[in-house]
Amino acid sequence: MKYLPILGAVTGLLGCASSALHGSERWTPDDIASPRYEASPSFSADGAEMIYLSANPDFTDWRLLRSICEHGRWSAPAPPSFAAPPPVIEADPGFTPDGKGLFFISARHDPANEDFDIYHVVRDSDGRWGEPERLPAPVNSPAAELLPRADNGGRLYFGSARPGGMGQGDIYVATRNREGGWRVAPVGPPVNSPANEYEAEISRDGRTLILVSDREGRSHLYRFVREGGLWVDKGRIAARYDVFQVGPLLSPKGGKLLFAQADGDRSGEIFLHALVRDSLEDWPPKC
Repeated sequence: MKYLPILGAVTGLLGCASSALHGSERWTPDDIASPRYEASPSFSADGAEMIYLSANPDFTDWRLLRSICEHGRWSAPAPPSFAAPPPVIEADPGFTPDGKGLFFISARHDPANEDFDIYHVVRDSDGRWGEPERLPAPVNSPAAELLPRADNGGRLYFGSARPGGMGQGDIYVATRNREGGWRVAPVGPPVNSPANEYEAEISRDGRTLILVSDREGRSHLYRFVREGGLWVDKGRIAARYDVFQVGPLLSPKGGKLLFAQADGDRSGEIFLHALVRDSLEDWPPKC
């Protein structure tokens, strides 16, 4: 499968030990938590809608689910209207900063259900989702693309195992050109390395990047900060070392972080971590 070099970084590393918090706390709302693996959440601009990835306990069979906040509770999860029906595999939703659109990855174009490409879907003024559009080359490639996330400047960050990178997977950034097409370039070191980098969450101001990489033997989270026009490595995020982390999401001001990791007999759950000590940012959205 075309995405196996990336999935190999996480497959088989779920673990079954009870959670050691290491500065992070379980966040998954009770109305969302299930025996499946919940990951990669994204919120609408008003915080009343959440779209996320739901997978089997062994982190396969990826699906998109949606829940809305109504009457003080998250609604029963259901596929968003634009989601392809099973057995198509889809994942990694990310609302645009203005909340009017959403990026995600899908294999709906591939009869073998193996190649992930990035799609974009727009919501109209009445709140209805339109028909997803597959982004063109050079954003998409014959290899897998993962976790598309946009900043306020319109730059789109994503992971890809395409040829020509520094490792099995690297992080790329796509920007629109004057003709309406896309220009894609690798983020470069120290974000990219000979290891497998396959997901990157970017803050809205484009100055903080949370990386998922297997550079220590399995996939963990790393924080980078933009200083003087360069990315500076600030080290690994405190989370369980014995299991992988996936699906990072930064708060609007960049002071807090959601991510997913295994949580014993609860399969995978979403965890909250404060990047800024004593952050007063009221996030994630409450229901």
